[in-house]
Amino acid sequence: MSWTRRSPAALAVCALLLAAAGGCGTSDAGERKNGESPPAVGRLLDDTDEAGRPYREVRGADAPEVGIEVQPDPSGAGWDVRLTLRDFRLSPAGTAPTAVRGRGVARLFLDGRPVAELRTPEHHLAAGLVPRGTHQVTARLYADDDSVWAVDGEPVERTADITASGSEPTATTSPPGTGIRTGGSGSPGPGGKAS
Repeated sequence: MSWTRRSPAALAVCALLLAAAGGCGTSDAGERKNGESPPAVGRLLDDTDEAGRPYREVRGADAPEVGIEVQPDPSGAGWDVRLTLRDFRLSPAGTAPTAVRGRGVARLFLDGRPVAELRTPEHHLAAGLVPRGTHQVTARLYADDDSVWAVDGEPVERTADITASGSEPTATTSPPGTGIRTGGSGSPGPGGKAS
């Protein structure tokens, strides 16, 4: 009997302690603490991607980086894409639509056409998506609120060239490095801007 009489009091004390300590659960950088909104990340620009998503400008020191490697599938059934990420983590499905520094999704483009949204660093491009010829595969980083991570007004992205022919296809790698804009030979990337 004494246990049931103390239970409401014990629960009330626990609730007060939890409220004073900031609540239950885990917190991540930029997520809500004590009911407060996360701090603003970067600055939204007037520039947008081809789908109308705004660029979110961050300083170079705070910017994520992406590298892309595209290799022919050993079975000849397409292309294996692998991303290398620095200062960036891919969000799982169901993540709140809030811009948090260093987090979001990567979108994959083939010759400027969107082909996939990536939540893991690996993807398989089916052979049927890549016709004969030389093509550009671009990985661009987005915040969870659908804004495009950008530095100096340019999207954070990397591009690799691939060539599909009747014989063996060839590919290139664009690792992350000091430059975070479109890689390649200076031709426009998916956003229509030259590298």
